[in-house]
Amino acid sequence: PAHSAKPEFPAFFRRERSGPSMKSLRIVFHDEFLVFRKKRQDLEVDYPLTRIAPVKDILEALGVPHTEVGALVSNRKNLDFQSRPSPDHPLFVFPVPRPFDIRKASFLRPRPFPVFRFLVDENVVKLGTFLRMLGLDTVFYPGATDSEIAKKKKKTERVVLSKDIGLFKRKAIVYGRYVRAVHPVDQVREVADFFDLERPFRLFSRCLVCNMPLVPVSKSSILHRLEPKTKLYFQEFSLCPACDKIFWKGSHHEHMMDVLESIP
Repeated sequence: PAHSAKPEFPAFFRRERSGPSMKSLRIVFHDEFLVFRKKRQDLEVDYPLTRIAPVKDILEALGVPHTEVGALVSNRKNLDFQSRPSPDHPLFVFPVPRPFDIRKASFLRPRPFPVFRFLVDENVVKLGTFLRMLGLDTVFYPGATDSEIAKKKKKTERVVLSKDIGLFKRKAIVYGRYVRAVHPVDQVREVADFFDLERPFRLFSRCLVCNMPLVPVSKSSILHRLEPKTKLYFQEFSLCPACDKIFWKGSHHEHMMDVLESIP
């Protein structure tokens, strides 16, 4: 089983220095955590153990959300997020491995998700729209607080995507990704690469308004709802069974196809 496998120890393990004092814990972060630690010298820190705290609390006090952590190793043993680390041994913090397959159990995440479904918050809404264009099940709740998002996430097994580090510190969020890229198209590429999302994508197969899978509909059945030019130039249509919105391959479709098909 995944939790019984011995961890591999990369080169950065050799950076171990003399043991920390009994009142502090030496923590060594992998280079990938620079996005949260900012400076290279911040990748090694002596954290004062003023109280007995679980690893999760310690890491997040240092700015590293638990959703970004793939393994915790001390004295060559795997620790979980609720472990109380000993100051006698350094704690080595590994990132989530690439590609991240949420359908496989791991020591830190023993309960996998069966399929890729996403929840995005309001600071990456455009990313959410692009994911829907790819045909991926994606929901977002504009204006929702971190607490509300965490509660909604509990109801369904969804991977949370955001640029809000504080959101990922909530225990209810098990699978998530702090989005590094700024431009929405680059964000889509980042997410597709990080999770190695299954291709080919089912482009434009979901409603961009409410996320429901679209169903083909005959032109004759909706003819009374179409504008004159739409009636004249377009023959194929889809309908959202939830919001009743009609979709067709309009002038923007070719441009968006070029953008989406550029995603490797």
